[in-house]
Amino acid sequence: MLRKLLDTKSMCLSAVIAALYAALCLLLAPISYGGVQCRLSEAMTLLPMVMPAAIPGLTVGCLLANLLGGCSLWDILFGSLATLLAALGTYALRKRPLAAAACPVISNGVIVGCVLSKVYGLPMALTIAQIALGEAAAVALGFGLMSALKRVDWSRFQ
Repeated sequence: MLRKLLDTKSMCLSAVIAALYAALCLLLAPISYGGVQCRLSEAMTLLPMVMPAAIPGLTVGCLLANLLGGCSLWDILFGSLATLLAALGTYALRKRPLAAAACPVISNGVIVGCVLSKVYGLPMALTIAQIALGEAAAVALGFGLMSALKRVDWSRFQ
């Protein structure tokens, strides 16, 4: 899989996904950042089920969104790590869509929730729940995105 991710087509696709993720976060900044957030760009976290190139794209997109959005160093590092882990889990569980969809909700809920709890001094359990709820809403939109994309011949992107 790694060799496939390094070909020109996959790298370009990853770059487009990264740019879309970051642009959507920045465009919708009021709901994308802070102790209570719902990043609509997280709807793309289901893309690794159909295209492995989404894994680095989502990770780099999150990193860029956090850097450009003025996040704390902890959120930049651990938020990007949470997205990477979620994308890897989504890819690994791609044959089981509901389990795959749980990966970003759990990963971001726990990791980002803990980080934001420390950064903003908020109650940890409440922050984890709020981030997981926002993530679940975005992932629900992701199912709509995935059903719209079912008409695409994904073999061209593999």
